[in-house]
Amino acid sequence: MTEHSTSTARGRVARRVAGAGLALLATAGVGIAGAGSAQAAEARSTTPTCTTSGLTASFGQKLGGGMNHEGVVLKLTNTSGHDCALRGYAGLGLEDSEHRTLSSTAEWGSTWYAQDPGKETLTLDDGESAEAVVSWTHANTGTSEARHASYLQVTPPANTAHKTLELPAWVDNGRLQVTAFSPHAELNG
Repeated sequence: MTEHSTSTARGRVARRVAGAGLALLATAGVGIAGAGSAQAAEARSTTPTCTTSGLTASFGQKLGGGMNHEGVVLKLTNTSGHDCALRGYAGLGLEDSEHRTLSSTAEWGSTWYAQDPGKETLTLDDGESAEAVVSWTHANTGTSEARHASYLQVTPPANTAHKTLELPAWVDNGRLQVTAFSPHAELNG
């Protein structure tokens, strides 16, 4: 019986040592894998966020169509001289011909012209652009429900300063819709 107990004890010790060794190897493997993930995350986090001063705003394709809808592809181009990260939606506002802010709202998501691609972090090389689709309706042109805009305020994601683009348009209730930025705006149809 002692022999059995001794061999059982030896077996337990051997299993514990083997288990501890496996646990140590697994921990080391997780540590190595974690270090790789941490390095990748660190590389992403070291890319600075795109700033308003390092971006140029412009319009791409104008979008027309039925049902009193109008829109445009909005482009932000990195002109900072280095890579920068852009994620999410533009803040939008309207101004009159004297650059006074008009009452307006911006809704984030799908528009009449494009499905929303959702938030994705884009790394823009210097000179590279990202696009979003902006749309509005103009059925009430000339009425008190419409805003007669002359300019569009564009605030890049994660910024508080804006760029101003010329946009002579009637906008129902000052209501704008905009998709998240993506490498290229995918239009419906």
